[in-house]
Amino acid sequence: MADLFTPLDVGPYTLSNRLVMAPMTRSRADGDGVQPDIAATYYAQRAGAGLIVSEGVFPSPMGKGYIKTPGIVTDEQVEAWRAVADAVHAEGGRIFMQIMHVGRISHPSMLPEGATPVAPSAVRPNAQAYTESGPQDLPTPRALALDEIPGIVEDYRQATRRALEAGFDGVELHAASGYLPEQFLSSGTNQRTDGYGGSAENRARFVLELLDAMADEAGAERVGIKIAPEKGFNDVVDADPVETYTHLVDQLRGRGLAYLHVAGPFEGETDYHALLRERFDGPYLLGGGLDRAAAQAHVESGRADAAVFGTDFIANPDLPERIRRDEPLADPDRSTFYGGGAQGYIDYPTLAGFGAA
Repeated sequence: MADLFTPLDVGPYTLSNRLVMAPMTRSRADGDGVQPDIAATYYAQRAGAGLIVSEGVFPSPMGKGYIKTPGIVTDEQVEAWRAVADAVHAEGGRIFMQIMHVGRISHPSMLPEGATPVAPSAVRPNAQAYTESGPQDLPTPRALALDEIPGIVEDYRQATRRALEAGFDGVELHAASGYLPEQFLSSGTNQRTDGYGGSAENRARFVLELLDAMADEAGAERVGIKIAPEKGFNDVVDADPVETYTHLVDQLRGRGLAYLHVAGPFEGETDYHALLRERFDGPYLLGGGLDRAAAQAHVESGRADAAVFGTDFIANPDLPERIRRDEPLADPDRSTFYGGGAQGYIDYPTLAGFGAA
């Protein structure tokens, strides 16, 4: 029977424990999408996780949706991320880069030459963007032309290549949170009538093409995917999410992916962990509002292979050690989640005598 501190094989790696640090936007990058020096400290402090998944990183300038978020497009961005990967590895950790194209969840003020955000269809989200001038309603996006889609797939391929150049151990496709891949998956945001719209098979096509391109660069064993059925984040809805996600996960079988990361809790009545766990043939990562008892129960029961923690890792850089020792957890300062500098980023203390604050 596995517990949270039983090693786990993920792709070519053996993780030291089954506690995964979730991708979390922290908005510390500069206006050019380059991470600051303190990002290396932030991630290295948390290298006790069995696996770190980085914050979402845009694969192209058109994929950016938030101010002060990082990219993996330019040489300067790659060099900044190399410092992060090196720092994590120096502490004995493993780190995957989450690649995130937000699609329609953006604003012209953040895009090249004030461009209109792109999406599978011209369906305006009922949401706002936080821009340099404050919150702004999101515009109606421009529907991608059929001949533009291969270019976006190529952006993901190049982003994967650059993540590996920066020294990352692998990459995660962000196919949740209402961003571009989930916009293609979901019937409410995908109203196309070509080979990328209509049936669940067609709506999953874009996601699978992205995964295949990423796997061509990294090897499938170093590519993971995150999904979050029925979360409804960023105004994304689907008429039959059970059909959509069972079809998608059935197509993931046999691809040899590093893992499937499924984030809850779910808005509907369906227990997607029970539904999807048995359909996937690799490591299953379960996340969403976990505490240590729930995480342990999921792993012990075989319901998941690893547990994904988010905000607890912000305030507890040594979270695995605190869980191992059954120590109290610190509470995060939510006012410092996004933007700013070192405060609320690298100044959370660790347990006395363990690591460096």
